[in-house]
Formats: sequence, structure tokens, C-alpha cells
Amino acid sequence: MNHIALKMLMGDKGKYIGIVMGLTFASLIMTQQPAIFLGLMARSYSFISDVGLADIWVMDSKVQFVDDIKPLQETELYRVRGIAGVQWAMPLYKGLLKARLPDGTFQTCNVIGLDDATLIGGPPIMLQGKLDDLRRSDGVIIDIDGLTDKLGKPAATPGGKPIPLKVGESLELNDRRAIIVGVAKVTRTFQSQPVVYTTYSRAKSYAPRERKLLSFILVKAKTGQDPQALAKRIQDSTGMAAYTQAGFMELTYQYFMKNTGIPINFGISVLLGFIVGAAIAGQTFYNFTLENLRQFGVLKAMGTPNGTLLRMILLQAVVVGCTGYGMGVGLTALFGFAMRHTILAFKFPWQLLVFSGAGVSLICIFAALISIVKVIRLEPAIVFKG
Repeated sequence: MNHIALKMLMGDKGKYIGIVMGLTFASLIMTQQPAIFLGLMARSYSFISDVGLADIWVMDSKVQFVDDIKPLQETELYRVRGIAGVQWAMPLYKGLLKARLPDGTFQTCNVIGLDDATLIGGPPIMLQGKLDDLRRSDGVIIDIDGLTDKLGKPAATPGGKPIPLKVGESLELNDRRAIIVGVAKVTRTFQSQPVVYTTYSRAKSYAPRERKLLSFILVKAKTGQDPQALAKRIQDSTGMAAYTQAGFMELTYQYFMKNTGIPINFGISVLLGFIVGAAIAGQTFYNFTLENLRQFGVLKAMGTPNGTLLRMILLQAVVVGCTGYGMGVGLTALFGFAMRHTILAFKFPWQLLVFSGAGVSLICIFAALISIVKVIRLEPAIVFKG
């Protein structure tokens, strides 16, 4: 009977391809759009994940996410260093400054100021130069994406790619010279702005004059000290907010989830993909069943029980479901691979496979049910009509 079911399914190639294409479209949308959404949301806390040494981030109590900078007085650094359980505490500057390029154009950059002595908080991967090169006069390290794209020189021909800046070339930050001494690889930020690393003291000279310029305090817990408990102790002792790295990432993630329209927009796209896929697959599968009612009637007249017919329909639904799901996921993977070096955000964890698989399964169940009802109610005498 399984062989007969498959012969019936693939006998009409047009309808078979139509069902598979509907499920492929649904699988593609339900996998690709969440992958882009997760990639975009991961960029919202990418800077936090790139700073790997610190266990705890200390900041103003009113900070809502990583880019919501509310500067602290530098005396707060010494208060944190005096708390029991703290191995070290280092200052970190983070701010948006405009860079003036050699051709006179301006570009907003994320400027990161690292502790002059330890350079803690630096980029995760160095492609050219060394982190210690920041100690050279006017030295800065720039991420490779910003260096080749937004900070690049104008293309030689209209419409061409920008000419990347090189190590040894310079630009201006707030009318002060900055010499490129290294190139780093960092995770793209939410707004995909260039990331410029320098020392803390130099970052303060680049920044506009303010009474407070300390953005964050990076804290390392002593061996055996629970970071969560230490964060609570810092918060109680200083009145400032203190989060573990995971806690600060979650705070940033939840801010974007609750205060932006990104989840709603992507949710609507996924829902539409599910509805359209269900409509196409369900209607086509039902029409396929209607056209094969006479064959099902023959099987019933020959004594085939309803349970066997039900298994035949479910087998047909499983075959088209697996085929469409596999093609949709495969296209999503190819899309992500093709976009891996572009500005597009894309993150494809295994949980998405489960999510889209569940969605395709629901569509197949819906399509099979409307066909099963028709076959169960079928009278064998239909084969003698017409």
C-alpha cells in the first residue's frame, strides 16, 4: 500500500511539485526570517560578548542597554576596587564620535577607550599589528569591516568599492589626529558602525569636554568568588548597577525586544509565511485527494480498511513535508553562507531547525486532516458512478 500511495502522490507531477513548493516556501520563511532576527538581536549585545575577560560590568543605575551611556565619576572606580572579592577593576570608555576622513567626509564611530596600563577590553582578534601598539603616539586600532567600508577612501571609479585605509594612515577624531596601528576583527554592532579602539586617556582627549567620561567599570572576581554574589555586593555598596556579562547581555536583549518594533515585524513575516504555506499546501493536497477519490473508492470496495487509507495519506503528507522542509532549510543555509561576509545579520542555531520543522509539521497535519475526512466519508459505490 505504501508503494501505491507514493505512485498516486507522484503520478500528478504538477500537483506534487506545487505541494512541495508551498512547503518549501513556508520552511524558507520560517527559518530565514528568524535567523535574520536572531542575528540582528545578537548584534545588540555584540560589544559585551567581545569583551571576554571581565566577569562583571558596573555602570550607572539608570543604564537600560549597552549603548545607553550615562557616565560615572572616576572616583567610583576606586570605590569598586575596594570591595571584597574584586580581583581587579578597570575603566572603559565607550562613545560615539565623528571621524574626519582624509577626503574631508565624516563618519560616526564607536570609540572604545581601554585602560592605559592593561588594555583590558580590547578586540577579540587582531588581524594586523598588536594590542600593545595602542601605546604608540596617537595610535588606534580599527575593525576590518569599518576600515574597508565606511572608513574607506572614495572609490577610484563611480560605483566602485571604497579603497580601504591601511596601517600607518591617519584620520581625525574630534579634530585630533589618530594613526592606525592595527586592524582587528570584531562582531558587527547593531548599527554596523566602525569600531575604533584606543587608550582610555586618549579617548578622553578625543571626546567632547564633559565632567564625567567613565562609561563602564570592568570587574574581575577573585578565584572562588561567585560573580553573581559579587555583583550584588557591588550594587549594595555603591548604589550603581552591576551585572554579570550574561546579565548585561540579557538586559540589552530585553530592551530591544520590548522597546523596538523588530520582534513584531519579523513575527508578522513568519506568520505570513506559515499562512501562505498552509494555504498552498492544504488546498493543493486537498485537490490532489479529490482527483484520486475514485482510486481510494476502489481500494475501499476491495475491502481496504480506513486505517490503511489513513496511513497512506499520512505517508504522502510526510513525504512532501520532509521534501519541502529539507529544501527550505537548505535554501536558508545557502542564503546564510552567501551573506556571511556582508552587512546582513544572520544567526542559524539548531533550535531554528526544530522551530521550522514544527511549523511544517503543523501544515502537513492540516493538509492531511482535510483529506482524511474526505476519504473516511467516501462511499465505495463511487467507483460505479459515471
